[in-house]
Amino acid sequence: MQPPKHIVSAAAIVLNNKNEILLIKGPRRGWEMPGGQVEEGESLKAAAIRETKEESGIDIEIIKFCGIFQNVNETICNTLFLGKPVGGELTTSSESLEVGFFSIQKALEMVTWKNFRQRIEYCLNDNLQPFLVEF
Repeated sequence: MQPPKHIVSAAAIVLNNKNEILLIKGPRRGWEMPGGQVEEGESLKAAAIRETKEESGIDIEIIKFCGIFQNVNETICNTLFLGKPVGGELTTSSESLEVGFFSIQKALEMVTWKNFRQRIEYCLNDNLQPFLVEF
């Protein structure tokens, strides 16, 4: 099977009622927001909800669409949403070695993979939304 020409992913910045961010620690990239590839026939919003549940055990409600980070050379579009937890329990999976809610400052220090920190910062700043970042 040939890999897809374009990859579309959806991720959620999930804030609880204490204004803490949900992060997962993946086996390859370290700490990051939950997210992953959109499946055929799946909406962007549904993908963000599903990926968050699969990777963290947390059920979320999408509050709003924040923007897109597009890696033009690798033909990857990463769509980003803001969400809030509505149920579930923190649980690890094969895609998450650790999961937890962390203060915004602590979360930003923990996320070190490429431009993932910038993605969180943009989702937390209403003045930058909606955004389209091409690189």
